[in-house]
Amino acid sequence: MVRLRYVWLAVMAICVQAAHPTAYAKPNVIFIAIDDQNDWIGHLGGHPLAKTPNLDKLAERGTTFLNAHCQAPLCNPSRTSLMLSLRPTTTGVYGLAPWFRTLDDWKDRVALPQHFHSHGYRTLSAGKIYHGGAGGPQQRKQEFDVWGPAGGIGAKPERKLIPPTPMGDHPLMDWGVFPHRDEDKGDYQVASWAIEQIKTAPRDQPFFLAAGFFLPHVPCYATQRWFDLFPNDDRLLPIIKADDRDDTPRFSWYLHWNLPEPRLKWVQENDQWKNLCRSYLACTSFVDAQIGRILEALAENGFAENTIVVVWGDHGWHLGSKGITGKNTLWDDGTRVPLIFAGPGVTAGGRVASPAELLDIYPTLSDLCGLSARTDLEGISLIPQLRDAKAKRERPAVTSHNQGNHGVRSERWRYIRYADGSEELYDHESDPHEWTNLASKKELATVVEEHRRWLPKIDRPPAPNSAQRVLTYDKATDEAVWEGKKVRRDDPIPE
Repeated sequence: MVRLRYVWLAVMAICVQAAHPTAYAKPNVIFIAIDDQNDWIGHLGGHPLAKTPNLDKLAERGTTFLNAHCQAPLCNPSRTSLMLSLRPTTTGVYGLAPWFRTLDDWKDRVALPQHFHSHGYRTLSAGKIYHGGAGGPQQRKQEFDVWGPAGGIGAKPERKLIPPTPMGDHPLMDWGVFPHRDEDKGDYQVASWAIEQIKTAPRDQPFFLAAGFFLPHVPCYATQRWFDLFPNDDRLLPIIKADDRDDTPRFSWYLHWNLPEPRLKWVQENDQWKNLCRSYLACTSFVDAQIGRILEALAENGFAENTIVVVWGDHGWHLGSKGITGKNTLWDDGTRVPLIFAGPGVTAGGRVASPAELLDIYPTLSDLCGLSARTDLEGISLIPQLRDAKAKRERPAVTSHNQGNHGVRSERWRYIRYADGSEELYDHESDPHEWTNLASKKELATVVEEHRRWLPKIDRPPAPNSAQRVLTYDKATDEAVWEGKKVRRDDPIPE
């Protein structure tokens, strides 16, 4: 029955396309963002129980990047980097503030949707694309022509579902199931708005439609139907190593010091680990269904054959690995993201193992849509890999988390260098969970040096008015300052 349904949709799409031809040659773009989405996606293999049929089917008809990584493991700097195709080390945007338009160097920078607007596209946005919106009404109009609902959490319980954690009773640190309707969730409303824009899209102008989904970001609430997809037992739990942090530099803790995310120890002791994992998987499946609704609307309205769809996550998320839950790390669980392209110019069934970066999306979409090339982008086009998944590229993926802290991910290796000079190295061929730090192995000195040469040449300090989750380090005093407070090597590590 499922196969017949998709055959019927394909036939209908052809019929609708014939009945409603477009008067433009350039392809449309559907630009879909998922917040805090790690590799717990069916075709990425991050969790054996993940259920994402719509994303998996999109990957089948397009190309998926199995080794794609963000440029910052935090919302604002990651999205700023993607939309400008500039690294955080270039802009100085590392934290949840500032908004890049408040900085003199970037206030007039041509962002991705503006580039499409200048080539005749009608640009539309709903949900979370930029972190925290984009200023007031006039500023928003500068970024997109049309703005839809903000999305976000939507329906939530009267009281938090989980108890306060040692890191504080932060309102976002919550998850679970409670009685509410899918239709009352912010992500459902974002998808509904996007569907309406597709239905009413002018036939004489191409569109760039961005839809940003909030889930599975915390608080990750889902209705019972999505929880029922997953068993409530230990099969939900990721594979971890109890002493995984014993061979990592102490400086690695600084990047996850006094954050509201509870540590693994707390979720284990409070019987919340399975609940968190189940909530995350349930919310991921819910978002997958909303993406499916948008893709179905494309087919039903005759746009499927002339629309490029790109789906990306802004950064990864830990659910117990390295002893933490949350983001803000330079390990694979903190940086790896889904990245799928489908549509005209994209080879079907491609699975790319070579590294890719989110800042590559800007030049790639520009190339796919035949727009004029820009020479001021730091990303490089993924067109070679979209044509041939085995096409190699020399450049690895580089993630930066505050000045001086960088992760370099090649096809086989992950190398990390912290601001104090401490290092990590992992061999993903033999150690996909990154359990054994090999940085001190003399026989791997050449591998370390090869990855060191990709560390950013530009490494700006935090931009003016940086706030929240910004770390600085003074080599002269060997002191780190986290959120304005000094963190010394002999300070106890928060649990």
